[in-house]
Amino acid sequence: MYTLKKKEMHARLGEFKTPHGTVQLPGFMNVATCGAIKGAVSAVDLKEIKCQVQLCNTYHLHLRPGDETVKELGGIRKFTSWDGPVLTDSGGFQVFSLAKLRNIKEEGVEFSSHIDGHKIFMGPEESMQIQSNLGSTIAMAFDECIANPAEYSYTKNSCDRTVRWLGRCKAKMRELNSRDDTLNKEQMLFGINQGSTYKDIRIENMKQIAELDLNGYAIGGLAVGETAEEMYETIEAVEPYMPSDKPRYLMGVGTPRNIIEAVARGVDLMDCVMPSRNARHGKIFTWNGSINILNAKYERDDTPIDGNCGCPACRNHTKAYIRHLLKSGEMLGMRLAVLHNLYFYNDLMEKIRCSLLEGTFEKFYNHYISVFN
Repeated sequence: MYTLKKKEMHARLGEFKTPHGTVQLPGFMNVATCGAIKGAVSAVDLKEIKCQVQLCNTYHLHLRPGDETVKELGGIRKFTSWDGPVLTDSGGFQVFSLAKLRNIKEEGVEFSSHIDGHKIFMGPEESMQIQSNLGSTIAMAFDECIANPAEYSYTKNSCDRTVRWLGRCKAKMRELNSRDDTLNKEQMLFGINQGSTYKDIRIENMKQIAELDLNGYAIGGLAVGETAEEMYETIEAVEPYMPSDKPRYLMGVGTPRNIIEAVARGVDLMDCVMPSRNARHGKIFTWNGSINILNAKYERDDTPIDGNCGCPACRNHTKAYIRHLLKSGEMLGMRLAVLHNLYFYNDLMEKIRCSLLEGTFEKFYNHYISVFN
């Protein structure tokens, strides 16, 4: 259940009660694709870096170790030792981004595993079954993630099919949640808005999926080729048609600036691999903008990454040491950098929530838009 507490501009301060805990919004979901965040960060670490929701991937966990195996071991939360909410991506994005050969039809999609090439079929029912086996808090509907740019007619037909798929997802989840052997009988379902950058298709699609009265709604198919301005314009077009009493999730976004811009336009939840991926390559986010810690100027820098940061890396180590570790290929370097960037993102969301509570979000927005430019 979503509760709106306060609003400034279009930004929303709220909370979302789930079977596995309450999420304070706006919030960022930390991406643990295969059940762990790349960079040797475990679920146990997530508490220390202010994570609220762990995001895992249906497609990857279905391939390894297998969703039935995870179910036998007590579900994704017990498997990873994370006791908070977990959102599982439906696998749709990976089907369309990783599979070189795929056949899309009304029933679902036939494709080849990117690991060993074996044939897999996934449709709405299969995706819901896998996510039920994982026992996640929130399951995402199975959809087609359309690349940008896309032809208008193809986009329209794809969105129409995705709406039909969503109806099947809802029916299958209802059936799965009623079974005696289901791990999470209160599993929630989020629908996904698609439509490339065509505003009329986006709006019509949002109207259609809103009628299904789901637990939450996501905007998908962005940050996949369009400009940042096109993304912001798409959010602005869709937002008025998103139910105000449900959480709103912008998938796969993004930079600190993207996050602030999205929140200002009414988005509640985001996720992205960027903070962890960038960290592993030395790009570090700070409250004064990003730095490349591999630069020679940090070789003898005995100060923390960010003096205003409370993460484990900044509390205990210097830029010079973390740079040395990354240059030496030491796993600890990646771990410390990833911990810092994820803490930064979660701290950013916390500061956004505080500014909304205090009625100073517009001031916060105006200041950090230039810092994170």
